[in-house]
Amino acid sequence: MPQRGDAPRTAGDALFTLPAGVAWPSHTQTVLDHVGNTPLCKIADQRFGARPGVELWAKLEGKNPGGSVKDRAAAMMIMHGIATGKLKPGQTILDSTSGNTGIALAMMGTSLGHRVQLCMSAGVRVEVKQILFAYGADVVFTDPAAGSDGAILKAQEIYQASPERYFVPDQYNNPANVWAHYLSTAPEIWQQTEGRVTHLVAAIGTGGTVMGTGWGLRERNPGVRIVAVEPDEADHGLSGMRHIPSTMRPGIYCATGFDQLIRVSTDSAYDMARKLARQQGLLVGASSAAVLTAAQEVAAGLEDGVVVAICPDSGDRYLSSNLFDRGTEGGR
Repeated sequence: MPQRGDAPRTAGDALFTLPAGVAWPSHTQTVLDHVGNTPLCKIADQRFGARPGVELWAKLEGKNPGGSVKDRAAAMMIMHGIATGKLKPGQTILDSTSGNTGIALAMMGTSLGHRVQLCMSAGVRVEVKQILFAYGADVVFTDPAAGSDGAILKAQEIYQASPERYFVPDQYNNPANVWAHYLSTAPEIWQQTEGRVTHLVAAIGTGGTVMGTGWGLRERNPGVRIVAVEPDEADHGLSGMRHIPSTMRPGIYCATGFDQLIRVSTDSAYDMARKLARQQGLLVGASSAAVLTAAQEVAAGLEDGVVVAICPDSGDRYLSSNLFDRGTEGGR
């Protein structure tokens, strides 16, 4: 589990090395085979402040079968666990989650015949709880005041009591989280933009998306700029995102994995979510809106370029929140 204040990895670590024989999962004859190949949607440039020579694109990860970008990491971690013998028949998949990874694990675990136990804050949205219960996951709720760190510690406690019973993907420390995006998200973006992508913008949650996708794009073109996005304060309303200075630092977080860091406020992200829904017909979640807020800032500073923003999920998982409240302009 990640520890508060741990030093970040460097680019020379094994984090950015793909072990021999590791490949993107395929031909499982389960829902895992349908993860990835999500659409890239162009954002109307003029209404979002981009100059004529700048293109802004949103990669809509909510179109994955489990409804989020976390399907990619979950597929990779589970199948690598099976391939290495760490996930054995009859074992329960155990992890901490703020929502989307848990949904992905529950969906994939049940399709492969494994029970799934998840630790998460009791403050998660009702939509997340309902989906997890639908998949039959065993959910352990933790104190909302402790946030995602509390869920991490609870999962660690459960595992230590009976380690032989569990396989822990450990999304915060598992390099397979990074490999998933190196092997799938990066080549998809490269192909979809015909190699023209100049800037990647992605949120920091576990760090897997920005590290893995950035690694894959830089390998194809070292000139691609990687922009990471995090909340502007510890007390925020951007579900799934981490304010690194105030939380446990994921083991797969690497400060050299990106070129620029942009911090986004909850209010500005919520405003962007409403703007996207009403002007673009795109219903995206709070973290997606935060990423697009940062991507708009990046695009506004360019004379030409192709900016790709990875949108982690869609807005239908936020309907019980005030993200789309009528008549409000911000707030949580």
